Amino acid sequence: MRQKIVAGNWKMNKTLEEANILTSEIAGMVADEVKSDAKIIFCVPFPYLLPIKNQLGTNARIAIGAQNCSEHESGAYTGEVSAAMLKSVGIPYVILGHSERRQYFGEDGKLLAKKVDIALKHGLTPIFCCGEPLEVRESNGHETLVKKQVEESLFHLDADAIKKIVIAYEPVWAIGTGKTATAQQAQDMHAVIRKHLAAKYGQSVADSISILYGGSVNAANAKELFACPDVDGGLVGGASLKSREFTEVIKGA
Repeated sequence: MRQKIVAGNWKMNKTLEEANILTSEIAGMVADEVKSDAKIIFCVPFPYLLPIKNQLGTNARIAIGAQNCSEHESGAYTGEVSAAMLKSVGIPYVILGHSERRQYFGEDGKLLAKKVDIALKHGLTPIFCCGEPLEVRESNGHETLVKKQVEESLFHLDADAIKKIVIAYEPVWAIGTGKTATAQQAQDMHAVIRKHLAAKYGQSVADSISILYGGSVNAANAKELFACPDVDGGLVGGASLKSREFTEVIKGA
């Protein structure tokens, strides 16, 4: 059975005080209400990684992730954070290739392949994002683009390494817009990604990789989305910033 994962991407939101309150509320609700064994991940802004990790303490159900890391090992890269730094403070997950990083910071497949490599080298689990903007979906080029994104950044890995990746499919047209892919659209694209992985690495490897859906996941649609056979959870944006909403999303897994 693939690991069910619900990851909250806090993006650039919350003061530390607000982050502490949100963490406390979600952790309490999860302890009281959530019966599933889904892995829960808080992907928080860099300054909050250690405070939130320390606040959670020995909580085995909730892990911490970073929202990005540098492609460089170390050096004169002011403002950057390396994979080795994240590892040294005990952060197990890192989001790579989020659509906002691709769009606003010009990250491409070649750069992301370097980030994937350096994250794996330091024992981090990348949550690798892929997905298409609206114009590509409307021109029916979404399958081609997403397969290309996966190939460019992941297909240089061997079978043992690819099994350490979590993939998040995020239709860019459904992020922060209130639009959501239907459960069938999500399932169809997740199946395309898994079939593409199987063609390269074999079915058993493809079947072991968790593929998350990221695109306006909320309490109302989570259960239907997560019930799809190839959808293994979600990468959740806005809904992860509201304790009740995020708890209900987790329950959907």
